Amino acid sequence: MRVALVSDLHGNLVALDAVLADAERAGVDRVVCLGDVATLGPKPHEVLARLRALECACIEGNHDAFLLDAALIRSYTETPIVVEAVDWCRAQMSGDELAFVRTFVAGLEVPLGGGATMRCYHGTPQSHMEDLLPHATPMKLDHVFEGHAATVMAGGHTHLQMLRQHRGTLVVNPGSVGMPFLEAPAGGEPRIMPHAEYAIVEGGDDGAVEVRLKRVPLDRRALREQAASTAFPLRDWL
Repeated sequence: MRVALVSDLHGNLVALDAVLADAERAGVDRVVCLGDVATLGPKPHEVLARLRALECACIEGNHDAFLLDAALIRSYTETPIVVEAVDWCRAQMSGDELAFVRTFVAGLEVPLGGGATMRCYHGTPQSHMEDLLPHATPMKLDHVFEGHAATVMAGGHTHLQMLRQHRGTLVVNPGSVGMPFLEAPAGGEPRIMPHAEYAIVEGGDDGAVEVRLKRVPLDRRALREQAASTAFPLRDWL
């Protein structure tokens, strides 16, 4: 089983199409989306339509939940431009699109072959708003993974690619398709890198597991034109 993990798409169709093309060339068997699909970017409708056409499993991220509960975002951030961007995206959504977002699940277990499994979530298995950063301590990992066991634990949310081993388990963050961060913003404005990120997780009948972190170059002109095409709140910043 060869699985493409995509996360934190944030309405970036140029990046999603580039990643899906790269994953197709790699011969993936299925795609799993780890959440945060439509908000903040210029192409929420198109990104949702791509995922729907793929019929891939989608995990509910915090930004997906913000679309369904208008008050929830203020428990996560009061940053005006982010709140405005989420409110703008929600106002664009049709009832049918919101119904699709409601089908997203909190977590998912994916068989990889040979008894190996992958547990998928957004932030941590306990919360789609909780950060799991690359420098997290072993005690932090023990806490967030308590009650959950798998060969691979896979989540997004932080926009930072990660691959590490914790007590025999591989912990992977595929990074962000739509807004990969150069570093954790630590309360400041994040710096966005000009590529798209995802991961491929492959399992074999003998239980062997391979994880590859991927970075896909993007056409900067296409990104600028995409941002300029819609009057969304983060247009000038992007």
